Amino acid sequence: MRPAYLTDQAIQSFIQSAFAEDIGPGDYSSLAAIPSDKMGQAKLLIKGDGVLAGIEMAEKIFKSYDPSLEVTLLKKDGDEVKYGDIGLTVAGPAASILSSERLVLNCMQRMSGIATLTHRLTQKIIHTKARLMDTRKTTPNFRLMEKWAVHIGGGVNHRFALYDMVMLKDNHVDFAGGIQQAIERTKAYLASHNLNLKIEVETRNLQEVEEVVRVGGVDYIMLDNMDYATMRKAVAIIDGKFETEASGGITEETLAEVAECGVDFISMGALTHSVKSLDISLKAF
Repeated sequence: MRPAYLTDQAIQSFIQSAFAEDIGPGDYSSLAAIPSDKMGQAKLLIKGDGVLAGIEMAEKIFKSYDPSLEVTLLKKDGDEVKYGDIGLTVAGPAASILSSERLVLNCMQRMSGIATLTHRLTQKIIHTKARLMDTRKTTPNFRLMEKWAVHIGGGVNHRFALYDMVMLKDNHVDFAGGIQQAIERTKAYLASHNLNLKIEVETRNLQEVEEVVRVGGVDYIMLDNMDYATMRKAVAIIDGKFETEASGGITEETLAEVAECGVDFISMGALTHSVKSLDISLKAF
């Protein structure tokens, strides 16, 4: 099921903005060197092993730039691919293929890298109930693609932005004067503005966990930068009353141990901010 943020309007808005950045008034290299009636075809060549993401987006990019381009998808999003696989072929005006090539590759390389990492990490916690989740640590103006890639890789999308969920982090709590004040003010604000949003509160120690449980009125409790023993105690204190999220300093090496503490979700900014792109190219044939 496609995430709610992936509307046709959002996707087309991204594509048009990206083309405006990359092409501007014209791709003068292609316009100058390629005859306007020259036809061609190219294949999307996979040059590494991983999980493919962005193939659906690639078709939208090609067709958005030139509806006459014929795109044949040979793989689908979420497929495991290996070196030498061909993801798609595209045929039509040669200049159109060249002008849209870079945007297709930029999206697919990074999205596939994110999906590959997400898939690999989810396999490390498959023996637990924990689900791997992304964060807002995304590339400006590219969040749509990065969160889509996490979804394709089998991860869970956290809030998309600041407007679709309330997260009361340490600074919110401190500026508000404490956990109880932050929660009560938030609930009053949401009620007065007729906003139906989930609330998550970050906790830094067991005392804060106990206070959130006592005050209530939230949906999630984040356990931030806690060691394994403390996290297990926190999960026991919460006792299923609220869903739990482990966050902060979690690595591939520590992921499984965190999951085994009994949390519901584990968020990792590294899914989107520290990923290696999958090598993909477009070759004429």
